Amino acid sequence: MFLWLLVLFYVLGNTASEYFCSSLDSLSRLLKLSPTIAGVTLLSLGNGAPDVFSSLVSFMGGGTGEIGLNTVLGGASFVSCAVVGILSISMRKRRIRVHKADFVRDICFYLLVIVCLGVILIHKEIDVWAAMAFSSLYIAYVIVVYVSHKHRKKSVELSCNSSNESDLTVPILSSIEEEDLSAAEEGAAKGSSEVVEFKKCCSNLRSSVFFRTLIFILELPLYLPRRLTIPVVCEERWCKPYVVASVTLAPVLLSTLWNHQFGNFSFKTKLAIYIIGLIFGITFGIVAFLTTEKSSPPKKCLFPWLAAGFVMSVTWSYLSAQELVGLLLSIGYISGVSPSILGLTVLAWGNSLGDLITNLTMALNGGTEGAQIAFSACYAGPIFNTLFGLGLSLVGSAWSKFPSPVLIQSDAYLLETVGFLVGGLLWALVVLPRRGMRLDGVLGGGLLVAYIGSMSLRLIQTLW
Repeated sequence: MFLWLLVLFYVLGNTASEYFCSSLDSLSRLLKLSPTIAGVTLLSLGNGAPDVFSSLVSFMGGGTGEIGLNTVLGGASFVSCAVVGILSISMRKRRIRVHKADFVRDICFYLLVIVCLGVILIHKEIDVWAAMAFSSLYIAYVIVVYVSHKHRKKSVELSCNSSNESDLTVPILSSIEEEDLSAAEEGAAKGSSEVVEFKKCCSNLRSSVFFRTLIFILELPLYLPRRLTIPVVCEERWCKPYVVASVTLAPVLLSTLWNHQFGNFSFKTKLAIYIIGLIFGITFGIVAFLTTEKSSPPKKCLFPWLAAGFVMSVTWSYLSAQELVGLLLSIGYISGVSPSILGLTVLAWGNSLGDLITNLTMALNGGTEGAQIAFSACYAGPIFNTLFGLGLSLVGSAWSKFPSPVLIQSDAYLLETVGFLVGGLLWALVVLPRRGMRLDGVLGGGLLVAYIGSMSLRLIQTLW
């Protein structure tokens, strides 16, 4: 079960990164969204897809809503406290300053969201109108971000008109280019050992080919079903046989899932659904075979292709999240550990591990701008997951109970997690301006203490 848990985390994260984000990125370019709006809408959805789908599945399952709440709050605490803490400690020697206006905007809005969520948890019920109001706070956040971005853009244009130099011209890959240049110079100085180096290179190449082949064989059972059912029309990954197969098999998969999820049908009805899916699949396959080229993806009518890729990415993410939540329930039942604590720790850590790796890598290798982007993502991401993922889950649950309110199933210690999260945000809001907006060990150490204290107290209360 532990190995299957690792496989599901991999499938959920890999589906989001390889298929879901690719579809969203292409859709944002097709719809001609500005980078700011795309970043806080479609691309945030791609980054937060594991949390969003885990929350949706938890609230749709009977009696598992507390897993969704703990997963969202656990992920928010991990990213806003642990990831920001590790990032700040790692950057302490570089004396990098972050933008004060963006930081204050994001953290104040984040505090507003957490306070609203705390009110919902204290009230222990919510109707459809309150759920829609909570979820619509994200629209207000997008508007605020867009307005502040436009205001800063005008300020930068004015400053550029008065100065020929700009502070935003630090090349993100400059350190990598310097390393490549120094490596090339060292290689040129070692002309006497060319034969030895060539043999080592061949040996390393053979070993790398062996490991790549081994990894490919191990990954094939996880790669092939998704590749054969998710249409991919980007230039780098275009393959006509795969695309024809995906548009043919995707309706068949959807009809199978429909019969499995809503299985209270007669045999004739199920058979009719299978036949309809097969007819649509064959039709789409023939159209794709006749209208696409072997060498390049289609240039016109891209929206149906991208929409199909988006729908099938959502389908696979939902299936993975559904199996993941069910597996956590089984592990909790077998081990005697509350499923809510597993959602707060295991599921939240698994979904947020990608944020830690991505943000830390961008901050360490991206210079000043990379650190700013990574730092902002540590707050914008949890805001999106809370308002969109949890908000959408609450809207769906409340809509199914309309006009009666839906009861919020939360454990007794969930408000403690909210309190520690608010404490971490207030610590950052107070300490960072007093330290001149520099990322250092004081900020990072305090955030790590808050997160470790929260998790330790929760584990003690749950296990003892």
